[in-house]
Amino acid sequence: METKRVEEYERDEEEEEDEEQMEEWDDWQSEEEEESSSRCLCLFCCSRFGSAEILFDHCRSEHSFDFHHVVRELGLDFYGSFKLINYVRSRVAENKCWCCGLTLQCSRDLQNHLHPASNFEKDGNFFWEDDLYLKPYMVDDPLLHSFAGDEDEEEDPPAVDEEMMRELMTSEELPKLCNDGQSMINGDSPISDVFKETGNTEASLDSMDKISQGMMTNGMILKPCDQKQKDKILRVSLANVVARKIKNVNEKYFGSYGSFGIHREMLSDKVRTDAYRGALLNNPSLINGATVLDVGCGTGILSLFAAQGGASKVIAVEASSKMAAVATQIARDNGLLSEDSMKGEEQHSGVINVVQCMVEELDKYIYIPPNSVDVLVSEWMGYCLLYESMLSSVLYARDRWLKPDGAILPDTATLFAAGFGRGGTSIPFWENVYGFNMSCISKEVMEDASCVPIVDAIDSRDIMTESVVIHSIDLATMKIDEMDFTAIFELKLRTDPANNATSRTCPCYGIVLWFDTGFTNRFCKEMPTILSTSPYTPRTHWSQTILTFREPITMTSSDAFVSTTAAVGTEESPAVRIRARISIARSSEHRSIDISQEISGISSDDRKHSWPVQIFSL
Repeated sequence: METKRVEEYERDEEEEEDEEQMEEWDDWQSEEEEESSSRCLCLFCCSRFGSAEILFDHCRSEHSFDFHHVVRELGLDFYGSFKLINYVRSRVAENKCWCCGLTLQCSRDLQNHLHPASNFEKDGNFFWEDDLYLKPYMVDDPLLHSFAGDEDEEEDPPAVDEEMMRELMTSEELPKLCNDGQSMINGDSPISDVFKETGNTEASLDSMDKISQGMMTNGMILKPCDQKQKDKILRVSLANVVARKIKNVNEKYFGSYGSFGIHREMLSDKVRTDAYRGALLNNPSLINGATVLDVGCGTGILSLFAAQGGASKVIAVEASSKMAAVATQIARDNGLLSEDSMKGEEQHSGVINVVQCMVEELDKYIYIPPNSVDVLVSEWMGYCLLYESMLSSVLYARDRWLKPDGAILPDTATLFAAGFGRGGTSIPFWENVYGFNMSCISKEVMEDASCVPIVDAIDSRDIMTESVVIHSIDLATMKIDEMDFTAIFELKLRTDPANNATSRTCPCYGIVLWFDTGFTNRFCKEMPTILSTSPYTPRTHWSQTILTFREPITMTSSDAFVSTTAAVGTEESPAVRIRARISIARSSEHRSIDISQEISGISSDDRKHSWPVQIFSL
């Protein structure tokens, strides 16, 4: 099977050399698929095809998946079909059968197992019903831009929100909605000018409707266009707008890492850098002679550590073109750049090969046999563990290239929560500003803080409750869905060693989150280590993430008599514990996360007071 995949890959490479160079992404046209060098990757194997139609024929004959039959039988619209493709890709990446859910040992076993679907639903919903499948599973997936052009069914045009329509108004594809891009009968102005002249979305939509019916618009009569063709182009244009938004976010994200300031901050983070350095240098049984894949290498520091630790081959992947060039130069200057990267330069050969691309596109630039990497290393963590993190990319690389018994570093991650007191807020600062009382400002500041998560370092002395684990993940086995979770937990005042906190009361102003990642003895036999961002350990550049309550909740560790008429959480009736429900999920805004927080105070006599849910976006 490995030989077959290599042969297929080599054949594809030879065919692609004869094709025209890929056009700029924004100039892509749906009806010019055959002329584009973007080749659609099969949903189930490594084969690539020049059009969606050929790909679907292959899937039907080789993998028992008839896309068009499923779409017709279930009456799927454009978005349903879009989600189906992303759902199938996500299942295949986990070696799961897309229709029966069986997990297989490897992709070869999965391909042998594939069978016609007999069921498409669970609990009355399609398997792909979740809107998370509106996010492309594979970055810049050409299939998502071309499958709509193969539809034969007439469908109602999808609803268009105003933001998308504003982008469509200036799209070069829009003229095709009328007259197949021809000029107007009584003028030479392009159709997009009509929309630009209206100045608002509602008027533009009305103009589009009139144009499609051949009515007079701004004194110019247009030929009616084919409704089916118009719908197809509109659907494809919408897909382009969504994908373009994701691409723009990625470009801004990776572009931000072209600044040396952020790399200095990360390299200066001794806790972070020493943890990775120790794992890569002090575990020779893991690193010596290993093939290492570094996802998001930045300056290449982890790749340098791996090479120094004895790796026989290091593939450093970096999406930022600037930082990929910098990493290449650094590896060259330190005599660690491989011959493959040197391109004939007369320098001492090393082991590091830097590849500039997103890891999801790595196959386009270098061939790595599936399941051939010994060690996968990445510093993927973001604020609150998951913000702007590269975890989905790391899991993609793990499932595609890591050996079944390969190591992933780090291999565990744990998210913690605790309640914090007044010192964790900005209130004390405003009470004494160069000797002046400015506490009138603190009320508005606290209101703002209750709407936006704050990333800052909090003093361990301001942690007033016991710490609890709210989420743990095993990087070696986790699925991408585990990035979204809900945790229900309770917080109690921590014991003060000085006075045992037998009768104290104090207000809790919110919840603080932090994480640990582990390089455990599962892979790091000689020297396991923990990278902690806890307020009880030296500060890191991640700091902690602070979620402020709308109003403080007074807590006590005593079971003394309390007022039964006062609201729980007040000084008259303090809470003995806080019950919290926190949900963290990937946001519709690419690379962001949404956090919801529901809080209840419970008194010693089990009375409860709940506060409205808070929504934070990070």
